[in-house]
Amino acid sequence: MELTDVFVTEGLPYLTYVNPPNYNEILLDVKRKGKPVVIEGPSGTGKTSTILQILSELKTDVKFTYLSARKRDDVIKILKLINDPAPGNYVIDDFHRLVDNFKLSLSNMAKISADEGTESTYPKLVIIGINQTGSELLNLAPDIAKRCGIHKIKPGTEAKINSIIQRGEELLNIKFLRPKSIYAESKGDYWLTQLICQTICIQNDILNTQIDFQIVSSNMKDVRKSIIERLENSYHTIVKEFCRGKRFRPSNNAYLRFLQSASKMDDFPVDLNEMSANVDDTYRASINSIKDHRLNVHIKEKPLLNTNFYYSPETKLFNIEDPALQYYIKHIDWRKLNKECGFHKSNGIHTFDIAISFAGEHRELAEEIAHTLRLFDYEVFYDRLYEDNYLGRSWGKEFERIFASDSKFIVCLLDINHRNKIWPTFERECFNEKVSTNEVIPIFLDDTKFVGIPSDLVSIKFKYSRKESNLKDRIRKEIVYKIVNRVL
Repeated sequence: MELTDVFVTEGLPYLTYVNPPNYNEILLDVKRKGKPVVIEGPSGTGKTSTILQILSELKTDVKFTYLSARKRDDVIKILKLINDPAPGNYVIDDFHRLVDNFKLSLSNMAKISADEGTESTYPKLVIIGINQTGSELLNLAPDIAKRCGIHKIKPGTEAKINSIIQRGEELLNIKFLRPKSIYAESKGDYWLTQLICQTICIQNDILNTQIDFQIVSSNMKDVRKSIIERLENSYHTIVKEFCRGKRFRPSNNAYLRFLQSASKMDDFPVDLNEMSANVDDTYRASINSIKDHRLNVHIKEKPLLNTNFYYSPETKLFNIEDPALQYYIKHIDWRKLNKECGFHKSNGIHTFDIAISFAGEHRELAEEIAHTLRLFDYEVFYDRLYEDNYLGRSWGKEFERIFASDSKFIVCLLDINHRNKIWPTFERECFNEKVSTNEVIPIFLDDTKFVGIPSDLVSIKFKYSRKESNLKDRIRKEIVYKIVNRVL
């Protein structure tokens, strides 16, 4: 018997599969006509393997169509199901990856099926997703709670993991010398257990069932190194692409710090609010600078990232669904990766790349500049973007911190209104010291002179009328592109 048939890292491990403790409860709910079922849990806990095992067991009694939100063709089939909810049984895997209107339609469909019970002509749905999938479904259709089977698959106990190991030992005619170390390394992850066992066997030249009984020894440090080297070809480019951000800048290592912080969490998905509260100031600033907007855009706009990472701006849940990629980021050399990405050592901790100072008469101009800079993957402080974050706080104290220390660069829209109004004057006092360190980018909207901003300071001159038909194009070419070239 071949090693890869015993310890399986791709597909269902038929020979060494073990049922989760609540397998029979899930089986009964899946069999029951009309009853919606939700199976949730962290990546690597065997959600998909469990449902595939159940479908295999039920195949002579109940027919199911398996669809995954990760597959484009399946998403098209899900849309057809939404538009024409014909009778049948469907598994919808990776439910959390569907767009919100799809989720709502499927939730309503599940509700109708639950209401009608065994006589329903609507599809029976088995929904699979990460943690909180059940809660999300209940939020979409609150009165479905009592008629929906919600099951969470937890990591394997030591007894369950030992069962996998022992089945493999019997099939290969071997004995692992230190099985406890396998459980300690896998932390109950079913897939990782298969990979570790397979790697140990490869290191000991066990590629098939042994004629003579073999004792198999291992050093987990060497096993881990071998696994990371094996995963390097598949995941290094993906991780590097994530860490370099939407638009690479040598000083923009926020994504690398973010991923490094995520790698230290116990399991996935990761709650970013919780993660931010448990890291030091340097990493907290990086997490907070990308979690509201930039992270979602970065992942969505790059297919390589979209297929490997998941982020919900609403719930602030970040997930890596591939357990191999999870394991890889937990054990890579972050200093080496930082160097390979091309990041320079940064000076200081900044929540924002740029803060915009302006008088209210030029709010529309400030907003357009902020919007366009964000498209270039800069974290920009523009007051209306962050009003909710500062509810109940003093704008005076917050502005002092934002303009004096929390922002690397200040873009100021200078005119007579900026000089004469209280708030813009206060902001200038806060960022005045940054003028001498070349971290203030002045944009003069008229010929007003300002104390503390030298007349020979290289600046942008921009006079405009709101009625201009090509104003946005001028803003982009005459302001934003120049800022982008300066703020690297």
